[in-house]
Amino acid sequence: MILQTFAALAYEFFKTGLFSIGGGLATVPFLREMAVKYPWFSPDMLSDMIAVSESTPGPIGVNMATYAGFTAGYSAGGLPMGILGGVIATLSLAAPSIIIILLLSGVYQKFKSNPLVENAFYAVRPAVTGMIAAVAVTLIEAALLTDAFTPVISELMRLVSMKAVILFILLAAAMNIKPLKKLHPIIFIVFAGVCGAVFAM
Repeated sequence: MILQTFAALAYEFFKTGLFSIGGGLATVPFLREMAVKYPWFSPDMLSDMIAVSESTPGPIGVNMATYAGFTAGYSAGGLPMGILGGVIATLSLAAPSIIIILLLSGVYQKFKSNPLVENAFYAVRPAVTGMIAAVAVTLIEAALLTDAFTPVISELMRLVSMKAVILFILLAAAMNIKPLKKLHPIIFIVFAGVCGAVFAM
Protein backbone atom coordinates (compact mmCIF):
# COMPACT_ATOMS: atom_id res chain seq x y z
CA MET A 1 0.00 0.00 0.00
CA ILE A 2 2.75 2.44 1.00
CA LEU A 3 4.87 1.49 -2.02
CA GLN A 4 1.87 2.06 -4.29
CA THR A 5 1.32 5.46 -2.69
CA PHE A 6 4.96 6.44 -3.21
CA ALA A 7 4.93 5.20 -6.82
CA ALA A 8 1.75 7.20 -7.49
CA LEU A 9 3.31 10.27 -5.82
CA ALA A 10 6.44 9.99 -7.97
CA TYR A 11 4.40 9.60 -11.16
CA GLU A 12 1.88 12.36 -10.46
CA PHE A 13 4.44 14.93 -9.39
CA PHE A 14 6.87 14.08 -12.18
CA LYS A 15 3.98 14.69 -14.60
CA THR A 16 3.12 17.91 -12.77
CA GLY A 17 6.71 19.14 -12.94
CA LEU A 18 6.85 18.31 -16.64
CA PHE A 19 3.72 20.22 -17.65
CA SER A 20 3.17 22.95 -15.04
CA ILE A 21 4.70 25.74 -17.11
CA GLY A 22 4.32 29.21 -15.63
CA GLY A 23 5.28 28.90 -11.99
CA GLY A 24 3.94 27.39 -8.81
CA LEU A 25 0.29 28.33 -9.25
CA ALA A 26 0.28 26.34 -12.50
CA THR A 27 0.61 23.19 -10.36
CA VAL A 28 -2.78 23.79 -8.72
CA PRO A 29 -4.91 22.29 -11.55
CA PHE A 30 -2.83 19.12 -11.29
CA LEU A 31 -3.30 19.07 -7.52
CA ARG A 32 -7.06 19.47 -7.96
CA GLU A 33 -7.03 16.43 -10.23
CA MET A 34 -5.05 14.48 -7.59
CA ALA A 35 -7.55 15.51 -4.90
CA VAL A 36 -10.33 13.87 -6.91
CA LYS A 37 -8.29 10.83 -7.98
CA TYR A 38 -6.53 9.94 -4.70
CA PRO A 39 -7.49 10.00 -1.00
CA TRP A 40 -4.38 11.99 -0.07
CA PHE A 41 -6.18 15.29 0.48
CA SER A 42 -9.60 16.74 -0.31
CA PRO A 43 -10.38 19.52 -2.78
CA ASP A 44 -11.41 21.69 0.19
CA MET A 45 -7.89 21.36 1.62
CA LEU A 46 -6.30 22.98 -1.44
CA SER A 47 -6.97 26.51 -0.23
CA ASP A 48 -5.24 25.73 3.08
CA MET A 49 -2.35 24.10 1.22
CA ILE A 50 -1.90 27.17 -0.96
CA ALA A 51 -2.05 29.48 2.09
CA VAL A 52 0.60 27.42 3.91
CA SER A 53 2.80 27.18 0.80
CA GLU A 54 2.61 30.94 0.19
CA SER A 55 3.40 31.66 3.84
CA THR A 56 6.53 29.51 4.02
CA PRO A 57 9.92 30.26 2.42
CA GLY A 58 10.66 28.81 -0.98
CA PRO A 59 8.89 28.42 -4.34
CA ILE A 60 5.18 27.76 -3.98
CA GLY A 61 5.25 24.79 -6.38
CA VAL A 62 7.93 23.02 -4.34
CA ASN A 63 6.16 23.84 -1.09
CA MET A 64 2.88 22.48 -2.47
CA ALA A 65 4.59 19.26 -3.56
CA THR A 66 6.21 18.84 -0.15
CA TYR A 67 2.92 19.51 1.64
CA ALA A 68 0.91 17.15 -0.59
CA GLY A 69 3.57 14.43 -0.44
CA PHE A 70 3.72 14.66 3.35
CA THR A 71 -0.06 14.46 3.62
CA ALA A 72 -0.22 11.42 1.34
CA GLY A 73 2.63 9.64 3.12
CA TYR A 74 1.32 10.50 6.57
CA SER A 75 -2.14 9.13 5.79
CA ALA A 76 -0.54 5.90 4.53
CA GLY A 77 1.94 5.26 7.34
CA GLY A 78 2.39 8.00 9.92
CA LEU A 79 5.09 10.64 10.42
CA PRO A 80 8.15 8.80 8.96
CA MET A 81 6.22 7.91 5.80
CA GLY A 82 4.92 11.49 5.64
CA ILE A 83 8.48 12.86 5.61
CA LEU A 84 9.51 10.33 2.95
CA GLY A 85 6.42 11.17 0.91
CA GLY A 86 7.27 14.87 1.03
CA VAL A 87 10.82 14.13 -0.17
CA ILE A 88 9.60 11.89 -3.01
CA ALA A 89 6.99 14.40 -4.21
CA THR A 90 9.46 17.30 -4.08
CA LEU A 91 12.21 15.47 -5.96
CA SER A 92 9.73 14.17 -8.52
CA LEU A 93 8.44 17.69 -9.16
CA ALA A 94 11.97 19.05 -9.66
CA ALA A 95 13.28 16.11 -11.72
CA PRO A 96 11.76 17.06 -15.12
CA SER A 97 13.23 20.58 -15.00
CA ILE A 98 16.67 19.24 -14.08
CA ILE A 99 16.58 16.60 -16.83
CA ILE A 100 15.35 19.03 -19.50
CA ILE A 101 17.94 21.67 -18.55
CA LEU A 102 20.74 19.10 -18.72
CA LEU A 103 19.55 17.85 -22.12
CA LEU A 104 18.89 21.24 -23.71
CA SER A 105 21.57 23.46 -22.18
CA GLY A 106 24.02 22.60 -24.92
CA VAL A 107 21.67 23.15 -27.86
CA TYR A 108 19.37 25.90 -26.59
CA GLN A 109 21.64 28.71 -27.77
CA LYS A 110 21.51 27.21 -31.26
CA PHE A 111 17.73 26.89 -31.40
CA LYS A 112 16.44 29.78 -29.26
CA SER A 113 16.22 32.08 -32.31
CA ASN A 114 14.46 29.44 -34.41
CA PRO A 115 10.99 30.74 -35.44
CA LEU A 116 9.37 27.41 -34.57
CA VAL A 117 10.81 27.47 -31.06
CA GLU A 118 9.82 31.12 -30.56
CA ASN A 119 6.27 30.44 -31.75
CA ALA A 120 5.99 27.37 -29.53
CA PHE A 121 6.90 29.41 -26.45
CA TYR A 122 4.58 32.20 -27.60
CA ALA A 123 1.67 29.77 -28.03
CA VAL A 124 2.15 28.39 -24.52
CA ARG A 125 1.54 31.78 -22.88
CA PRO A 126 -2.28 31.91 -23.32
CA ALA A 127 -2.63 28.38 -21.93
CA VAL A 128 -0.53 29.22 -18.87
CA THR A 129 -2.44 32.46 -18.36
CA GLY A 130 -5.72 30.59 -18.57
CA MET A 131 -4.58 27.97 -16.04
CA ILE A 132 -3.47 30.60 -13.54
CA ALA A 133 -6.68 32.61 -14.09
CA ALA A 134 -8.73 29.48 -13.42
CA VAL A 135 -6.81 28.95 -10.19
CA ALA A 136 -7.45 32.57 -9.18
CA VAL A 137 -11.19 32.18 -9.78
CA THR A 138 -11.25 28.96 -7.76
CA LEU A 139 -9.41 30.58 -4.85
CA ILE A 140 -11.69 33.63 -4.89
CA GLU A 141 -14.74 31.38 -4.91
CA ALA A 142 -13.40 29.27 -2.03
CA ALA A 143 -12.25 32.23 0.08
CA LEU A 144 -14.98 34.80 -0.47
CA LEU A 145 -18.15 33.02 -1.53
CA THR A 146 -20.39 30.70 0.45
CA ASP A 147 -22.01 27.56 -0.91
CA ALA A 148 -25.19 29.59 -1.48
CA PHE A 149 -23.44 31.34 -4.38
CA THR A 150 -22.58 28.09 -6.22
CA PRO A 151 -25.97 27.80 -8.00
CA VAL A 152 -25.78 31.49 -8.93
CA ILE A 153 -22.33 31.03 -10.46
CA SER A 154 -23.54 27.94 -12.34
CA GLU A 155 -26.47 29.90 -13.78
CA LEU A 156 -24.20 32.76 -14.83
CA MET A 157 -21.82 30.32 -16.54
CA ARG A 158 -24.75 28.96 -18.55
CA LEU A 159 -25.13 32.44 -20.08
CA VAL A 160 -21.61 32.24 -21.53
CA SER A 161 -20.94 30.33 -24.74
CA MET A 162 -17.74 28.43 -23.98
CA LYS A 163 -17.34 27.51 -27.65
CA ALA A 164 -17.32 31.20 -28.56
CA VAL A 165 -14.85 32.00 -25.77
CA ILE A 166 -12.48 29.23 -26.92
CA LEU A 167 -12.74 30.41 -30.53
CA PHE A 168 -12.02 33.99 -29.45
CA ILE A 169 -8.90 32.88 -27.54
CA LEU A 170 -7.66 30.76 -30.44
CA LEU A 171 -8.16 33.56 -32.98
CA ALA A 172 -6.59 36.18 -30.71
CA ALA A 173 -3.56 33.94 -30.23
CA ALA A 174 -3.34 33.07 -33.95
CA MET A 175 -3.47 36.73 -35.02
CA ASN A 176 -0.41 37.45 -32.89
CA ILE A 177 1.76 34.63 -34.25
CA LYS A 178 4.31 36.17 -36.60
CA PRO A 179 3.68 34.03 -39.73
CA LEU A 180 -0.09 34.47 -39.38
CA LYS A 181 0.04 38.24 -38.83
CA LYS A 182 0.54 38.73 -42.57
CA LEU A 183 -2.71 36.96 -43.43
CA HIS A 184 -5.64 39.10 -44.48
CA PRO A 185 -8.27 39.62 -41.74
CA ILE A 186 -10.93 38.11 -43.98
CA ILE A 187 -9.24 34.73 -43.61
CA PHE A 188 -9.82 34.84 -39.86
CA ILE A 189 -13.41 35.99 -40.41
CA VAL A 190 -14.06 33.12 -42.82
CA PHE A 191 -12.42 30.68 -40.39
CA ALA A 192 -14.65 31.92 -37.59
CA GLY A 193 -17.71 31.60 -39.82
CA VAL A 194 -16.83 28.03 -40.75
CA CYS A 195 -16.31 27.14 -37.08
CA GLY A 196 -19.68 28.68 -36.23
CA ALA A 197 -21.39 26.63 -38.93
CA VAL A 198 -19.62 23.37 -38.09
CA PHE A 199 -19.89 23.60 -34.30
CA ALA A 200 -23.32 25.31 -34.27
CA MET A 201 -22.11 28.31 -32.27
